[in-house]
Amino acid sequence: MDPTVAHFLDEFRPASRGDVEVTGTGALPSAFAVTDFAAAAVGAAGAAAARLVGRLTGRPAHVEVDRRLASHWFTGTIRPVGWEIPSPWDSVAGDYPTADGWIKLHTNAPHHKAAAVAVLGTDPERGAVGAAVLRWAATDLEDAVVGAGGCAAALRPPDDWVRHPQGRAVAAEPLIDIRPGGEARGSVRPTGDPARPLAGVRVVDLTRVLAGPVATRFLAGFGADVLRLDPPWWAEPGVVPEVTLGKRCARLDLCTEADRAVLWSLIEGADIVVHGYRSDALERLGFGAAARSERSPGLVDVSLDAYGWTGPWATRRGFDSLVQMSSGIAWSGREVSGADHPVSLPVQALDHAAGYVLAAAAIDGWTDRLERGTGSVRRTSLARVAKVLLDGPAGDPRAGVRPVDDGDFAADTESTSWGPARRLRPPVTLDGRPPVWHLPATALGSVPLPAHWGIGPE
Repeated sequence: MDPTVAHFLDEFRPASRGDVEVTGTGALPSAFAVTDFAAAAVGAAGAAAARLVGRLTGRPAHVEVDRRLASHWFTGTIRPVGWEIPSPWDSVAGDYPTADGWIKLHTNAPHHKAAAVAVLGTDPERGAVGAAVLRWAATDLEDAVVGAGGCAAALRPPDDWVRHPQGRAVAAEPLIDIRPGGEARGSVRPTGDPARPLAGVRVVDLTRVLAGPVATRFLAGFGADVLRLDPPWWAEPGVVPEVTLGKRCARLDLCTEADRAVLWSLIEGADIVVHGYRSDALERLGFGAAARSERSPGLVDVSLDAYGWTGPWATRRGFDSLVQMSSGIAWSGREVSGADHPVSLPVQALDHAAGYVLAAAAIDGWTDRLERGTGSVRRTSLARVAKVLLDGPAGDPRAGVRPVDDGDFAADTESTSWGPARRLRPPVTLDGRPPVWHLPATALGSVPLPAHWGIGPE
């Protein structure tokens, strides 16, 4: 195995490194070893699924990862036929020079955009925003936008992040923090199907762009019954066709008593819950981790936040691109390339890698529940996943990976909510069998709540 892939596998899943075979050639050009990072993250999730197969059948499956396909899955998997996916980026979002450095404004959500332009006191137009940003020091504007409920990150060098109180807090956290849950009530439903080891497992998906939906997409590919829930007002049209593959998508308004009661019923009937809310968000709604464990003690409870679960930024809003700015990744990209502006990774590698780490955590939690009869709480963060990349071997900015061609796509056309599309073949197999998604990508809120989700635990 390539030593760089082996290094990242040791970070993601040291006990299973020898059970993963990585094939293929090529690498995404970057100051960081992004393709090795991607292949290892996919391999870690595959190894978790292989362990579950071993629990069900007595023989763990062999995991094979195609590093080239992993690179392209971190880029995007869907190719529309006769229609287009809108850009995920708002016109104001992006990097801006400040009076003393650089800042990234993340304005894809309307309320985040409103917060940023309110602080700047300008029209929501890129030129006007840029002129206003130039009057601010980077960290002062970062603090102001975040304080107003928006999302922003100043460009920092890696050494500054290492010394920063939040950087130190993240460094002290494990990659996956695991805490015990309660004893499962009633019987567990293992199917024993080695091709779909998660068949019958019910997953409540409370995630949005991008890591959490990647995790639950992986779970669906190995048979899980995934129900994604979104508020009535939420939309992410540039991302949904990519990540709702294999899922049912419904809506709940947690501002109403009736829908809060529905969510409790769903949680009580679920085996796994995955959420990507800030660490205090569900607490404020009455759905905190302690309450979830009390209502569903055998639950496998898996969660992600941006900047870690401890430290002064534990409740800060964040996204992959912001963590790259804060942690020094975009600074290092600039230094290596000789550019005069921040240089981010060629793909949203933190999001995607964190998604596979979350998927592995969820599958491991389910396997442990089968073995011990108890639930667990498992959590990680984009910033902690970023530390794995930052501490790893360097990449090659001159590298390249062969583009996708017609043979890289699945044979069947996918009938999505928006029209026909083709989907890249999965980058991972278990005993030569890839994950299979029996439902096409679907629009948010496209189905009513399935009747079987209204029951309590068996």
